[in-house]
Amino acid sequence: MSETATTMPQPEVKGGFVPYLMIDGALKAADFYVRAFGAEIVASIPPDEKGRTMHVHLYLNGSSLMLADAYPEHGAPLEMPQAFELTIQVDDIDPWWDRAVAAGATVLMPVQTMFWGARYGRLRDPFGVSWSMNQPIEGGGDRR
Repeated sequence: MSETATTMPQPEVKGGFVPYLMIDGALKAADFYVRAFGAEIVASIPPDEKGRTMHVHLYLNGSSLMLADAYPEHGAPLEMPQAFELTIQVDDIDPWWDRAVAAGATVLMPVQTMFWGARYGRLRDPFGVSWSMNQPIEGGGDRR
């Protein structure tokens, strides 16, 4: 390992639970998350000769999100995301939603008022990851 790799400053990890996604095209996904969700890329390891990167660190809505490309030769094959969803808790869902859709996210469930007292919608990004957005409604919602 080089001297640079061992002394490279690391950005603060934000949040007590940090998703780490393995995606086909981690750098492209990071760029999408910047456009779609207003993320900030705070660290990234340069791509290898195959265009893969082993680590990208983003800040998104006050938390960290980390990404990597698959490295099957090191026991980390790509598996399509399943049985989970990432939720962004927001104060004003409309600009967040509009930005994500404009960037290329696919609407799975349009934003609507939900029985638990929030405006909520679901999206899928171009990398197969499902996202939801949740905006609590002051005073609760329609609890019919």
